[in-house]
Amino acid sequence: MANLELIINLLIIILLIPMIIYAYSLNKSLNALRQNQKSLAQLVSALNEATFKAENSIPKLKTATEHSSEGLKEVVDSAKELKNDLLFINERADSLADRLENVISSSRNLKPSANEQPASTDPTPLNDRAAAELELLKALRSIK
Repeated sequence: MANLELIINLLIIILLIPMIIYAYSLNKSLNALRQNQKSLAQLVSALNEATFKAENSIPKLKTATEHSSEGLKEVVDSAKELKNDLLFINERADSLADRLENVISSSRNLKPSANEQPASTDPTPLNDRAAAELELLKALRSIK
């Protein structure tokens, strides 16, 4: 029986050695955690403060975004109106240029050649040109 007690005691001693080593390393880790507890508390408080500031900034950011979007909407609407006006002016200018080109080409066709005498009794080319010029002036005035 003495041998059995000796074997059990040796087994307990063998099992206690790793337990003592583990307890020592655990104690070291707990000491490190206690030393870093203050810095961890500071980190948590800084995080809470940053979160609070971010939550307070959200309504201000939303207000600023709404304000700038209203201004931007006004600019975009104005730009759309100007675009429409420019398209209208461009279309009118194209049609007037086509008319003017037709009048010029027709007046060139009606011009007498160098050998022929100009017909002083036919005032039609001058009337067409004057009418075209008046129409061009009216169109330009209506654009303004």
